[in-house]
Amino acid sequence: MHTMILEGIESGKRKSHSITLASDLVIVGGGMAGTCAAITAAREGLKVTLVQDRPVLGGNASSEIRLWVLGATSHMGNNNRWAREGGVIDELMVENMYRNPEGNPIILDTILIEKVHLEDNIKLLLNTSVYELEKRGEDQIDFVKAFCSQNSTEYILSAPLFMDASGDGILGFLSGAAFRMGAESKEEFDEQFAPDHKYGELLGHSLYFYSKDTGKPVRYIAPAYANTELSKLPRFKTFNLREDGCRLWWVEYGGRTDTIHNSEDIKWELWRIIYGIWDHVKNSGQYPNVENLTLEWVGTIPGKRESRRFEGDYIMHQKDVVEQREHFDAVSFGGWALDLHPADGVFSDKPGCTQWHSKGVYQIPFRTMYSRNIKNLFLGGRLISASHVAFGSTRVMATCAHNGQAIAMAAKLCKERNLLPSDLLASEPMKALQTLLIQSGQYIPKLSLGLENNFLQDAEIQVSSELELISLPVDGPWKSLEFSVAQLLPVSEGQQLSVKLSIKSKQKSTLKLEIRKSQILGNYTLDELVERKEIDVNEGEHSYQIDFDFKSNTTQYVALCLMQNDELEVKCSSTRLTGVLSIFNKFNKSVATSSIQSPPPGIGIDEFDFWVPERRPNGYNLAFELNDPLKAFGKDNLRNGVFRPTVKPNAWVASIEDKNPQLKLSWSSIKSIKEVTLFFDTDFDHPMESTLMGHPESEIPFCVKSYRIKDGNGKLLHTQEANHQTINIISFEQAVSTKELIIELDHPSESVPAALFGLICK
Repeated sequence: MHTMILEGIESGKRKSHSITLASDLVIVGGGMAGTCAAITAAREGLKVTLVQDRPVLGGNASSEIRLWVLGATSHMGNNNRWAREGGVIDELMVENMYRNPEGNPIILDTILIEKVHLEDNIKLLLNTSVYELEKRGEDQIDFVKAFCSQNSTEYILSAPLFMDASGDGILGFLSGAAFRMGAESKEEFDEQFAPDHKYGELLGHSLYFYSKDTGKPVRYIAPAYANTELSKLPRFKTFNLREDGCRLWWVEYGGRTDTIHNSEDIKWELWRIIYGIWDHVKNSGQYPNVENLTLEWVGTIPGKRESRRFEGDYIMHQKDVVEQREHFDAVSFGGWALDLHPADGVFSDKPGCTQWHSKGVYQIPFRTMYSRNIKNLFLGGRLISASHVAFGSTRVMATCAHNGQAIAMAAKLCKERNLLPSDLLASEPMKALQTLLIQSGQYIPKLSLGLENNFLQDAEIQVSSELELISLPVDGPWKSLEFSVAQLLPVSEGQQLSVKLSIKSKQKSTLKLEIRKSQILGNYTLDELVERKEIDVNEGEHSYQIDFDFKSNTTQYVALCLMQNDELEVKCSSTRLTGVLSIFNKFNKSVATSSIQSPPPGIGIDEFDFWVPERRPNGYNLAFELNDPLKAFGKDNLRNGVFRPTVKPNAWVASIEDKNPQLKLSWSSIKSIKEVTLFFDTDFDHPMESTLMGHPESEIPFCVKSYRIKDGNGKLLHTQEANHQTINIISFEQAVSTKELIIELDHPSESVPAALFGLICK
């Protein structure tokens, strides 16, 4: 029953409604980094308060800004194969593609909110801004104060640990954490790519917009504040009407000003530009077929790139990225280009960005993820400890999200062991942190999961079949050699290559072939020529046998390269396999300008060729026959603790002829099994951009959709009929006592054999 409230005159001042909340971890910032950290921490048993100053989660990925989530895969435009981030961000990206292949940012909003809502350990505060804090001594945060404008409530939030993933670093700033803003000199970290003042020292903001065809004429009258002098914009001549939304990332401004305190002014300038662009499109008469277009959506808050960067116990720099330096405390990885933008943004006469790629992915150390002087403050998202140049790579959302998972797992160990973040640098806790991360799906280059606390350690493994790759059927399309094409093949030590290919030629010609590999084991940059061959090709369709002298000295990927010749076509196969891929010596214009990265001398960047895949439904493997089979798909891969292809496929792959693929684990004594975790193949080479671009499929063709788990007596313990996720965790209500565990997998399709990267039984 409603009771009327009557309150008389207050001679003093009233206080806001106030709520005090205590938790194990307070996370400020609900972008992809804060969201993934909150989900991870909650699943590990921590009570989490997630504070977000916007009405939705996702930050730059949300429907308010609408930038796609991306990371080390870089639109499949670099040489980082199978490099999509793992763990919770992978779960979110896979789920988004399953529900939302069209790339609708509203649907992504709902997925993020749903995932957080499902975690009972998360207290989510939307529309809530932190504005003050109190410290415990000089070097720790005691509690923070935040205010929600929608319910007129002040929150006092206390915890032993805090994570700042707010973008501008409100916690770090208020607490007195050391930070920097702007670009370092070339000398400070020996960074030859460091920009000078003419280029600029900060990345700006961007606003995006969508247009829509209404089916009837729509007029447009620009607001008075629109910039209608677009001819003064140097990039005006390159404007492409077909590009909208976040494809117009280059509509950028603000790098010459304070990107924190002048953010509203920057937004107004971007509004002026965008409404001016639309006025020109609609009213200049220079664009056909625009009569029925309307301006459906324009961003109301800008997508921010850079402001404060905070200092940890280590500051990442250019050589960490380019040289792929290894760190004892590696907990994450990156792979986006060193991507700097001119500070003048859309008003600059320089290209919208300058992207230089490394030859492979690089490790990110834990020492970058906490403040060097505020002892209980984690640094999340784009706040991590990096120079301006390294930040050009580490700032992208999927990388930030992957780092966020590492922070959350570190918080778990800090709580359990009563430690502060820097205490985890000791050998044993760091090993424990890395182990927890890898077993949760996090990928850390060069590291693998041991078999401790996994019943797989002393199990006998039997499988119904193992793929021995001797050929791929000649049942796919013909592919023109307008670009050089390479087939990545996982070879074992001592392996030689003798291959038969089907070639079609318009006339007598010459086919040039090469065997290439990477100078650095685990990279996929084909920078080492091993052997060259030439064969004469007759007119018409014929098969050709090519014998190479090459003999592999280790387990590795090598590339069988068919060099460019417009007169020739090669036959492809419709069969797709885990860990087998074709790549092309061309480039993706989203992230490169040529098929060869040719940096100017003296900036500390390598020159090399790009060999990139094609997206499905293209991207067929070549059809081929080998004299000696590739035996890289055996059951021993299930024990190696790596859950994606690296120097080899790292997966047990069943033979496609095996109608009932089966894995049996046997023990000499009865085991009490509470949980089984399975790691499937959702194609870590596919970037799964979250917004706008769209995808031709909602499920990955390599992923096992249906399987069954039985005990040694044939009792059905679990059945799955519609899986699309990478990691499946099966928890039994009552522990299963058995000496045998049987896992029956169904092939994903007639042309894709069942594969499993690994499993954990405990």
